[in-house]
Amino acid sequence: MSELHSTAQVPSNQDTKLTPIKQVDAALKACTFGYFHIKLLLIAFVGNIAGVFISTSTGYLLPVAECDLQMTLLRKGVLNAMPYTGMLFSSIVSGLLTGAIGRKFFLVFGFSGVFVFNLVAASSQTFEVLVTAKFFEGLLFGAAFSSFMALTAEFCCNNVRDRVILFQTSFTVIAQIVIALLSWAILTNDWRVSFFDGKFVLNTWNFYLYAMSMFPLAACIMYAAFVPESPKYLVTQKKYDEAREILIKIYVQNTRKPANTYPFLDIWKNISESASDEDPENQVKDSFKHQVVVGLLNIKPMFRKPLLTYLCLICTTNFIIMCMYNVFRLWFPQLSAIVENYHAEDNQEFCSMLDAYTANLKLLRNTTQNEVCVPTKSGDETYINSIIVGCVSLVPFLITGILVNKVGKKRLLMAAGFVCVATTMSIRWANGKIIMVSLFSITIALARVMLSLNQTLTIETFGTTTRTLAISFMMVTGRIGTLTGNVSFPVLLDMGCEVPFFTISALLVCFIVLSLFIPNKKQSKK
Repeated sequence: MSELHSTAQVPSNQDTKLTPIKQVDAALKACTFGYFHIKLLLIAFVGNIAGVFISTSTGYLLPVAECDLQMTLLRKGVLNAMPYTGMLFSSIVSGLLTGAIGRKFFLVFGFSGVFVFNLVAASSQTFEVLVTAKFFEGLLFGAAFSSFMALTAEFCCNNVRDRVILFQTSFTVIAQIVIALLSWAILTNDWRVSFFDGKFVLNTWNFYLYAMSMFPLAACIMYAAFVPESPKYLVTQKKYDEAREILIKIYVQNTRKPANTYPFLDIWKNISESASDEDPENQVKDSFKHQVVVGLLNIKPMFRKPLLTYLCLICTTNFIIMCMYNVFRLWFPQLSAIVENYHAEDNQEFCSMLDAYTANLKLLRNTTQNEVCVPTKSGDETYINSIIVGCVSLVPFLITGILVNKVGKKRLLMAAGFVCVATTMSIRWANGKIIMVSLFSITIALARVMLSLNQTLTIETFGTTTRTLAISFMMVTGRIGTLTGNVSFPVLLDMGCEVPFFTISALLVCFIVLSLFIPNKKQSKK
C-alpha cells in the first residue's frame, strides 16, 4: 500500500475521536467548496423560482384577473394567503418524517406535485378552482421546503455554511426579479383563446401560469438526477457506506483529484465492517413504522429546555417577520397599480390614494350590479417598481454577507428591525411615487434579510436530527403570520389606510424585544 493511501485511511487522531456527525463536517471541509456546491446552488436557484412563484404569482394576478374571477379585496387577500394555508398542513408532518425518510424524497415528491397543480391553476376558470389549486401547491411545496433548506446546509462545512445559506436565501430576491420580468413580458399582452363555444377560455394570466409551471418540473428533474441524499442524514440512519461514497464523489468533483487522495477515504469502514459481521437476522430493513419511531425519538430533545424555549422565541419572531414581509411583498403589485392608475394634478399622500380606491369600491358595491367591471391593470410602471424592489433587496445581502461574521447575526437582526419600524411608519406619509417605492423597497429588503438571519440562527441552534422539524415549526408559524396578515390587511385597509401600517409597526417593536432573548451561539445539539 502506498504511503499516500495509508495516510488517507486515518486522517488524524483528533478526527477519529469525533462523533460521526462531526466527522461528516471534517470530511466536507476536506472536500472544499467547488463544482458540486455550485451545481447544488444552481439547482436550488431553480427550486427557489418555483417556490417563490407559488406565492408571488398571486400578487401579479390580482390586478389582471380581478374581473375574470370576480375578486373583491377580501377575495384577493384569501388568494394571497391560500398557498401558505396549504403549507401549514404539510410542514410539520414533512419535518418529522424528513428526519426518518430523508431529504431527497420530499424534494422530488414536492416539486413534482407542485408542477401538477400549477397546470390545474393555469387551466382554472373560476376563483374557487384557482384557490384550491393554490392550496395544493402550497401543501406540496411545504412538504419540500424544510428539506430544501436543510439539504444545502448539510452539504457545507461549518466554515462556509452561514455564507452559503445567506447566498441561497438571496436567490429568493433574484427569483422575484426574474418573476417580475416574466410577468411584465407576458401579462402586459391581451391574449384570449376560447374553446367549446366559450365554455373554456384561456386569458393572458392562464398562459402566464402555464409558462411558469416549467420551473417546478425542472427542479424536480434536477434534484432527482443530480443531487444525492444528505451524508449527515445517512450517518444518522447508520448508512455509513452510502455516506462515504457520496463524500468521495463530492471530493473528486470539487478538487479534480483521484479518489485515493481523499483524506477520509476509509472513514467509518470499521463501523460498516462490524455491522456486516452481525447476525443477518438482525439486519432487517427498517419498516416505515420503525422509521417514524426513530424520527420521534430523534426529536425528543427539542421539547426540553433550553431548545423548547429557543423554538418558541424563533417561531414567534418568524411569525412577525413573515407577516410583515409577505403582506408588503404580495400586496405591492396591487398597491402600485392603484397608485399608477390614480389621476390627480397634485402629489397626494399614499394613504389618500388608497382611501380613495377603497371608497370607490364601496360605492360600486352599493350601486347597480350591472356595472361593467373595469380592472385596475398593472402598467409598465408597476412591473418596473417590482424589479426595483427586487434589485434593492439584493443590496442588504451583500452587506450582510460581509458583516455577519464581524457584527453577529443577532445584532444585525435587531438593527434591521429598528429600520423596518421607521420605514413602515413612514409609508403612511409618502407623498410621491419615488418615495413610496423607496420605502417599500427598503422594508421588503430588510425583512428578507431578517428572514434569512432567523433561518440561519435556527440551523445553528438545532442539530441534525431536530433541524428539519425545527425549520418546519418555524415556517408553520411564519405561514400562519402570512395567512393572518394577508386576510387581515384588506379588512384593516377598509377601516382606514393608517390602521394596517401602524399595526405592523407595533408588531415589529414586539419583534425587537423578543430578539434580545434569541441565542447567538450554537447550543449543544443532540
